[in-house]
Amino acid sequence: MESIDTVIFDLGDVLIPWNPRNLYRKLFSDEAEMERFLAEVCTMEWNAQQDAGRPREEGTALLVARHPEYEPLIRVFYDRWEEMLGEVIQGSAELLLELKAKGYRVFALSNWSAETFPVARPKYPILEEFEGLVISGREGLIKPDPAIYRLLCERHGIDPRRAVFIDDNLANVEGARGVGMRAIAFRDAAQARKELAALGLPV
Repeated sequence: MESIDTVIFDLGDVLIPWNPRNLYRKLFSDEAEMERFLAEVCTMEWNAQQDAGRPREEGTALLVARHPEYEPLIRVFYDRWEEMLGEVIQGSAELLLELKAKGYRVFALSNWSAETFPVARPKYPILEEFEGLVISGREGLIKPDPAIYRLLCERHGIDPRRAVFIDDNLANVEGARGVGMRAIAFRDAAQARKELAALGLPV
């Protein structure tokens, strides 16, 4: 096997916590009702369409038309989206900085709306440590589509056989493996560190 020279990080829940419940717990008094709303109205599948490039206003309008009784709660999804974010995951940030200091190339490949990523970026100086970032909403492609992994590699001269990808979503991990990368299903920074070490990286 080729030796690894590049580490590619997902962002959401690998480096940056994101959870709609951080916002909606402020708006629902009943936890079960909130969970129904997130499962049936502002779903992850709906949000993924914005991550794939659909404008937030278009996505919001479609959902309001479908669920007019929830209009105020739908609109705050993006109006107060920043409240869904948490503090950077310190163990992951430390791992990223260590890898970079040891000479590995480090990149980010994230399913993220082109409209919300610029809101988040100033909050997280660690994002400036990446050699490059590919954000799905900017590209009109979304993991696990093989095309977005190939785009990252072509744009930045990455040999996928020499890259390892870290993501908390198993489908995205399998997508990376499908284009020839090694990949780690992220649970926490300590586990990711152990799996990188098993691949021969000195962390």
